[in-house]
Amino acid sequence: MYLIGLTGGIASGKSVVAARLAELGAVHVDADVLAREVVAPGTRGLGRIVEEFGPGVLAADGSLERGALGDIIFPSPDRRAALNHIVHPEVWRRAQELFDEARKNDENAIIVYDVPLLVEASADRPMGFDLIVVVHASVETRVRRLVELRGMTREEASHRINSQASDAERLAVADVVIDSDGTLEQTIRQTDALWQQVTANSGTAKNSVSRDT
Repeated sequence: MYLIGLTGGIASGKSVVAARLAELGAVHVDADVLAREVVAPGTRGLGRIVEEFGPGVLAADGSLERGALGDIIFPSPDRRAALNHIVHPEVWRRAQELFDEARKNDENAIIVYDVPLLVEASADRPMGFDLIVVVHASVETRVRRLVELRGMTREEASHRINSQASDAERLAVADVVIDSDGTLEQTIRQTDALWQQVTANSGTAKNSVSRDT
């Protein structure tokens, strides 16, 4: 098994890279999907969130009311950290189950763990990746994408970006950086080049894959 940690800030193009790697043959494990799974009704994760933030974060059907929770955590780094301390370990536990399943199916599997908050979650679990790939785009590019593609105001977009780890913090842990400031085709070409190097050197790629891919 070869485990790639894939991260990038909101609107960085990380999802494009993850989808392309999956097309090329990687097993894609999406932390965002797991984050919803581990706080579904009846889960330990949701119970702990209610204990921490109160019943006001529950919808009428007993599910998590994400808007209400967001109103609490986005303005407050401390409250955001409290939520992360609950959710990140649960997501990592579930991810490890899926890694084990993929390894049982194929001992040479290349797994892409698609995790937006890789840096933020590192305090709650060991890194443990063979390779960390950061998809990077400038703040201005990401703001423009959030405004044009997701209908946010510039203020909302900037707030979402600033609520995550900084570009410098993500780049500091990168083994490979994919620059997604350019066209979609340029991002795909970089992703394909990364895949070729990983598949050619999967036993030693931690040391041999170029940081300039």
